Amino acid sequence: MPRRLQGVLPIVHTPFADDDAIDEAALAREVDFIFAVGADGLGTGMVSELLRLTTDERRRLTELLVGFAADRGPVFAAVTSESTRQAVELARHAQQAGCAAIMAAPPLSTRLGDDALCEHFQAVAEAVEIPLIVQDASGYVGQAISLSVYQRLLQRYGDRRILFKPEASPVGPNLSLLRDATDGAACIFEGSGGIHLVDSFRRGIAGTMPGVDLLDGVVRLWQALRDDEQDEIYRLSFPIGALVSIQLQAGLDGFLAVEKHLLHKRGLFPNVRRRKPYGWELDRETIAEVDRLFAILQSVLKPEATAVRL
Repeated sequence: MPRRLQGVLPIVHTPFADDDAIDEAALAREVDFIFAVGADGLGTGMVSELLRLTTDERRRLTELLVGFAADRGPVFAAVTSESTRQAVELARHAQQAGCAAIMAAPPLSTRLGDDALCEHFQAVAEAVEIPLIVQDASGYVGQAISLSVYQRLLQRYGDRRILFKPEASPVGPNLSLLRDATDGAACIFEGSGGIHLVDSFRRGIAGTMPGVDLLDGVVRLWQALRDDEQDEIYRLSFPIGALVSIQLQAGLDGFLAVEKHLLHKRGLFPNVRRRKPYGWELDRETIAEVDRLFAILQSVLKPEATAVRL
């Protein structure tokens, strides 16, 4: 039986070599960093640049992550696709590769009604035996998922088979709506990068799915929230929130540009290469502000953060 997902479960960023192939050595360093700073598992998602990878690359990325993680924590794979058949095939591959769960958002190229959306998610869920995380990524891409769809899926499959990652704005109130509408049965994750983590935690989430760039800070913030350390909560959340606010200004491209800048700054990635096409670049002044805020976060994390050497 796969381990139940909970806690801090970062979304892995895909490093690329100069020839645009997946940089497997950098990916292995990233996975080692994830577990070295205390994350509970890992997975793929939108900031993994999945929609810019070929199908073979998506399968290869899943296999590499399961292998690199070994027994240190569960791995889940995003299977979001433009057709149900594509999503089903990726879901089956993820289960075969050893993933503990899959995650799917609605297709991006067409807007589905509730019945069609339920049919799509049901086909994906029934293709595998592992849990499906239903993702609403409409805060930055794709369509929102109605509360009715969530309720229907939960009623059909139960809270062990269907999990939720609702990211539609406003995040906090939507989390509470889902929690209350399911009498607390829904297992809910948030994916705000850390900017809404304090509010989301107090609404009863099971875990968070940030990027890897600020992971040491998010892990410490999760621990502080769990231990109700009020001063520590806000010392950590202020620089994390300020950094994520810069990422948010350019949607998915903004997240990727800042995150890969920081992963390169940490020495985990040899470059800041992203898959083309994209429509936003960091300018000199944005980089300077990101670096200032990152230095503030690291000063809060010391001496623990400086003790991690990979």
